[in-house]
Amino acid sequence: MAKDKLIGIDLGGTTIKFAIMTATGDIQQKWSIKTNIMDEGSHIVPDIITSINYHLDLYQLDKERIIGVGMGTPGTVDEKTGTVQGAFNLNWKEPQHVKADLEAGLGFNVAIDNDANAAALGEQWRGAGNNQPEVVFVTLGTGVGGGIVNYGKLVHGAKGAAGEIGHMIVEPGGYLCTCGNYGCLEQYTSATGIVRLAHDYADAYAGDSKLKSMVANGDEITSKIVFDLAQTGDYLANEVVDKVSFYLGLATANIANILNPSAIVIGGGVSAAGDFLLNKVKKNFQDFAFKMTRDVTEVKLAELGNDAGAYGAASLALQAQI
Repeated sequence: MAKDKLIGIDLGGTTIKFAIMTATGDIQQKWSIKTNIMDEGSHIVPDIITSINYHLDLYQLDKERIIGVGMGTPGTVDEKTGTVQGAFNLNWKEPQHVKADLEAGLGFNVAIDNDANAAALGEQWRGAGNNQPEVVFVTLGTGVGGGIVNYGKLVHGAKGAAGEIGHMIVEPGGYLCTCGNYGCLEQYTSATGIVRLAHDYADAYAGDSKLKSMVANGDEITSKIVFDLAQTGDYLANEVVDKVSFYLGLATANIANILNPSAIVIGGGVSAAGDFLLNKVKKNFQDFAFKMTRDVTEVKLAELGNDAGAYGAASLALQAQI
């Protein structure tokens, strides 16, 4: 029986997403379950095993047809041992032997990588990267993460820390980051960083602005509110967005100058601002990028949304068999 199906798993702190797809990346079935982090996350791997085995029976899919299983997970992944550590949002306080446990419970070969890396591979393979071999992914959410794809494969670096784009210094001596450094990109272009910028700009602004009034009144401010106000012409909100775009343009130009990818793909919740944000980032990118990369690298919005991680995980499984 020909092996022609892949299984991708996107493990998150609240939800585990699954997809069964063809070897060329066409999703045929997908589902999700809640992530049970009780009892130090000891239920997570058994729940994944139970869910996959149940759905293979439900869809009457012979296990002999499965090429392999891939999973993107929070935390630091040791490629050689298949262990995961530092996944605190999963309540995994100690290193977890995830690969070995999944393989024992499923009977398939399993490939595991960090969730941001998996999303990067998904966008490179089936999303905005157009399956080009050199793509960088930047995800703007609560924090800023990313992944680097070189020759069609993820770059991990000497200790697995390659692609920590959020900790690129863009403002020396700037905001204190959770990593201990000052001025990291994450502190200015994440959802939380944008809100912090908005509050600081509002404190220093004396003119009329709805954003200024909301801050003064103690109203909740989100990155979406900042972008929505900017698009209505709010001066202060536009000042914040322009600063965010400056930092992103600087960071993407530096990435392009070093790696010369065909595309830098911007995803995550903040990217929902769409072309309004993208066009401003592109302008700054053009100002900072070296000509040879400026003419080659396209800064683009992600296309796969919440499916990026599952696509990338499946791609991991496919590459592991090559």
